[in-house]
This record gives sequence, structure tokens and C-alpha cells, in this order.
Amino acid sequence: MALVTLGNSEFDRDTAVSRRAPGVYDAHLSAGWTIIQAVNGGYLLALMGRALGDALPHPDPMSVTAHYLTASVPGPAVIRTEVVRTGRTMSTGTARLLQTDAEGNEVERLRVLASYGDLDALPDDVRTTAKPPAIPPYEHCLGAHDAPGGGTTIPGSTAITERLDLRLDPETAGWAVGAPSGNGEMRAWFGLADGRDPDPLSLLLTVDALPPTAFEMGLLGWVPTVELTAHVRHRPAPGPLRVAITTRNMAGGFLEEDAEVWDSQDRLVAQSRQLARAILQG
Repeated sequence: MALVTLGNSEFDRDTAVSRRAPGVYDAHLSAGWTIIQAVNGGYLLALMGRALGDALPHPDPMSVTAHYLTASVPGPAVIRTEVVRTGRTMSTGTARLLQTDAEGNEVERLRVLASYGDLDALPDDVRTTAKPPAIPPYEHCLGAHDAPGGGTTIPGSTAITERLDLRLDPETAGWAVGAPSGNGEMRAWFGLADGRDPDPLSLLLTVDALPPTAFEMGLLGWVPTVELTAHVRHRPAPGPLRVAITTRNMAGGFLEEDAEVWDSQDRLVAQSRQLARAILQG
């Protein structure tokens, strides 16, 4: 059984998988990445990305689409991968995350389709009208312990916030003090609490690690992801990331979140869109 991991940070340890057989990996979903007792979707995406990075011949996730079928819980899991196609510059594969329920039945939690390539082989030509988000300096933004009473700023998510170095733009943190702006926006500085520098795999966590934009719309509750597609555009430079997420439309209890992630060299390194449900507090 081969252990697949690329570092010794908490994130690397908690996304490690063990190759049991070709295409089959054992994993343990850590309770340290939970929100309201369910495992965070970005952490799960990174875990699946780890397994696919071992199964496919190319090193870097470039486009990853995940459908979240049932809520994952901390504990053992199995990831089953399949190589769909391999080419000279890209390869594509699928992965399924399965857990055993209390009755002993195998339940599929998550299914992923991903294309991998080599980010270092991409041309340097950049033509864009996109601009990094305007966020106040890190020291002027709000961390988890700036919430009233010294508690977490994200309801029900103490475990994951302890593993993140997250500093929210005060203009998008009014919900934390009962004064949401009404705008579907969330902006923050982002890093891992243990100081691990970002890489393509951790970007899969980054796109789904901020508080939901629904909070700043005045809608508190659980906002589980239904589907998420992430594009990794560049290998990030060391240092903190800036993340901006917007929602333009909420209807029928569903909303979209569009995320951009910028590195310390002002490069757009990842983008994502997800569809999520808004399960509001009664």
C-alpha cells in the first residue's frame, strides 16, 4: 500500500491517500475540516485531486468538476479512479468518493471529472481585463477571533477556521455583527494557518473555504454545494492569496458563487463557479 502525499503540513497529512490497488485509494476524512458536522467541499475536492494526481500521468489539476451527492462525514473513505483519456499535454479521469453507512451500505458521496496538465509548460502570454480585488491591508481585515465575544465569524465552523488564516474585508463582514450589506459579495485574504504556501492542489480548497455569500445577503444557515467547477490557471507564488466571491442571482432556494483567486504577484491563479442550496435557519 503506497501513501500518496507531497508534504508534511496539516493540509498535506489530512489529504493523504493510500493506494490500495491500481485506481483504488483509501482515505480518512478529517474532522478538522468540517462545517456543521459535514466535511467541507473544498477539502474534499483537494483530497480527490490528490488521488487523481497519482492516477493520471500529468501533475497539475487544470479543470475539476465535482457533483456533491450526499454529505460526507469524518472517517474512513474509499476513492475509486478511472483514467478516461491520456494525451501529450493533458489527461482526463474520474473519481468517486464512497463511505460505508451505519447499515454497512456503500454510499457515493462525491463524483469528480477532471483534466490534468503541466502548469509549468503553459505559455507566458496573458491577455486579460480582470483585476485583483481591492481589499484593505491584511492587518486591517477581520480574523476569526475578531468576532463579538472572541468566537468564530462563521456559524458552526470552528474546526475549519482553526486551520485557515482567513482575514475578511470589513465591507463584506457585516453579517458577523448582524448588519449584512445585502450584497452577494465576500472578499478575504486567505492562507493556511500552519503557514504552508499555496499550490495547485490547495487552490481546490481555497475556492470553497470562505463564508457563503448568502450570509452577506442576510441569509444565515447551511449552504451546501451541489456542483462546483474549478479552473487552476497558474501555479501560485508563495504568500497570501486574495479571494473574491460574488453571487448575482438567488432563486428557488439555489444560488451561484463565482470565485477568483489571486496570488501575491497579482496573477489570477484560480477561478470557480458553484451551484449551492440555501437551507436557511428557521
